[in-house]
Amino acid sequence: MKTLQFTAETTSDGVRARDFAVDGVPGVLWSPASVTGTAGPAPLVLMGHGGGTHKKAPAMSGRAHRLVTGCGFHVAVIDAPGHGGRPRTAHDEREIATMQRAMAAGEPVGPIVVRYNAHLAERAVPEWLAVLDALQELPEIGPGGPVGYFGLNMGTAIGVPLTAAEPRITAAVFGMFWHDPLADTARRITVPVEYVLQWDDEHIPRSSGLALFDAFASKDKTLHANAGRHKEVPRFEADSAVRFFARHRRRGIRMCQRGRPRALRLRQPPLERERPA
Repeated sequence: MKTLQFTAETTSDGVRARDFAVDGVPGVLWSPASVTGTAGPAPLVLMGHGGGTHKKAPAMSGRAHRLVTGCGFHVAVIDAPGHGGRPRTAHDEREIATMQRAMAAGEPVGPIVVRYNAHLAERAVPEWLAVLDALQELPEIGPGGPVGYFGLNMGTAIGVPLTAAEPRITAAVFGMFWHDPLADTARRITVPVEYVLQWDDEHIPRSSGLALFDAFASKDKTLHANAGRHKEVPRFEADSAVRFFARHRRRGIRMCQRGRPRALRLRQPPLERERPA
């Protein structure tokens, strides 16, 4: 079992933010300021940030605050490999440089992003599993409670294999990624899924986004298709994320108590301005 160490703490507007590290992986846990371990466990949402951003990007903190203040959930984000405060490997540097050259030349970045994000997912999924183990040791979260996952773009590239591998995750929100590298894994996911797609995405073909949504084996899945380009996701998707998650809180708790992880749903607070990586 990896040990979680808290390294800093702040409180603002009813939300308590605690920086932590698990085996050198930095993260942040947002919780209701008034909640302690004696109040009993509350659901946990794991959030994955997008390419080129980090655990405390404005979109991450915005979504976390909405989920904490609107639902009383705990929300955890870790820096993906090579992001935020984490060092980049030589492989990271090569892939990022290749992507930047392609973008500068106006060439398609999809094949580069898909390849690099698959590599990041191989590194990040074991880290998330260790972080989840450590977080569930906290009395205010506890083992056996409902866990959700929420991530777009690179957050989807990491979140799909994570959700397929981890039965404690009882629902997930994904969006805006290519289907080719994820479709086979998506077919193993049966928990409720909400998928966000931009109809006029200049990076991800509409047919590819629709194919990924179709690949999920979930009987309870919803597609949110919005007009606009990659970075033009409507702000109202933020509020729908909170409602989606809150609607299924009780059902998720019941299923976990029966030992059959199932329905925990989410939607998303403000969407991040991120590179397609």
